[in-house]
Amino acid sequence: MMVEEDQISFPSDAHMSDGVEDYAHQIAEMIGLRNEFNFNEAGVRTVLDIECGFGTMGAHLFERDLLTMCIANYEASGSQVQITLERGIPALIGSFASKQLPYPYLSFDMVHCARCNIEWDKNDGIFLVEVDRLLRPGGYFVWTSSLHTHRALRDKENQKKWATIRDLANNLCWEILSQQEETIVWKKTNKRDCYSSRKSEPVLCARSHDPELPYYKPLNPCIAGTRSKRWIPIEHRTTWPSQARLNSTELDIHGVNSEVFGEDTSTWDSMVRNYWSLLSPLIFSDHPKRPGDEEPHPPFNMLRNVLDMNAHFGGFNAALLKSGKSVWVMNVVPTNAPNYLPLIFDRGFIGVQHDWCEAFPTYPRTYDMVHADGFLSLEKRQKRRCSTLDIFLEVDRILRPEGWIIIRDTAPLIEAARSVAAQLRWDARILDLDIASDEKLLVCQKPFLKK
Repeated sequence: MMVEEDQISFPSDAHMSDGVEDYAHQIAEMIGLRNEFNFNEAGVRTVLDIECGFGTMGAHLFERDLLTMCIANYEASGSQVQITLERGIPALIGSFASKQLPYPYLSFDMVHCARCNIEWDKNDGIFLVEVDRLLRPGGYFVWTSSLHTHRALRDKENQKKWATIRDLANNLCWEILSQQEETIVWKKTNKRDCYSSRKSEPVLCARSHDPELPYYKPLNPCIAGTRSKRWIPIEHRTTWPSQARLNSTELDIHGVNSEVFGEDTSTWDSMVRNYWSLLSPLIFSDHPKRPGDEEPHPPFNMLRNVLDMNAHFGGFNAALLKSGKSVWVMNVVPTNAPNYLPLIFDRGFIGVQHDWCEAFPTYPRTYDMVHADGFLSLEKRQKRRCSTLDIFLEVDRILRPEGWIIIRDTAPLIEAARSVAAQLRWDARILDLDIASDEKLLVCQKPFLKK
């Protein structure tokens, strides 16, 4: 990293010897596109980047309307996830090689692994099966490694590993589109009948297997998702940004009534406008400053990321984008709420399923705002093993100093939450949303406590 006045510049990661632009351009050409600006036309919107380094790939794709989720193990120092989040790119702590990741089946259009420390040939290819679980039909697996270069393949052990990986990918009905230097691009099949024509493992999961329960499950050695109504090739999906507005046929897949979805969309469009008019200009101003401060240095946007604790359909995320706010949202679906995470991913957003009585998989001070709509009511209906204070302490951990908390709920719960916020020394105020409504808004700011 290089410090230049008040900015830090990041070099391209080691595998991008010619820079990230050339690397992304190479991948696009290997897929058969003119350049990386055409990813969206090919149906690519969401990307999972395994062990993403400095997040350079995600940062580059973000400027091209692709949303990249970085995932890497916890690291005591030099954290990939922490640096990526500081750069304003989505990232989560997660071990790819122990349990299923907390994402639904058929969620990502591309999975990218550049010199990640995953031994794809081990355990009968179970890690490749997990990639297959996450990839949509017709999605791409991009693997950059020195293992399969001509020089490396002079070694018999490397030959054996590469043969195992190649055969496993073939058994998953993946097609090698292209191989250039260290990079290989596979394309997952979009034809269900390919699986029935195979004569080798991995087998298809049994009909009793529920493909929409991704939470903390052991890695599964069988191929799943082929019977899902969400088995739709990426080439046949609506492209971004129209993708965020699901039609009635797409909503039927998730069991959601189009009128209910439409009302939710209208409500959030209105709510976001209300937030902007009710809240201090300090939060959303293009030129945030405190009284007496000089004009701030760019970038002017104080809010880069938002964590939505109870995302439901992802309506808050959609309304923020519709209103032109340049933020990305981590949509969290609580484990005790209806699981609409597949719907959120199908809208071209990202998110995760999470139990709020456990630590959220991120580092301290990594989000600018935390939003919770109806979350307190949801918790009240459940016999929880943790208190509101426990949950608020976790929110305090993941929120940056001077970050904001917006909680919308019934008046009694908001009053109780304000007393908990006072224990954490949050600056808190209650706002009325509508005279005819029992709901109120609790707006808090985490202080910047100097030693």
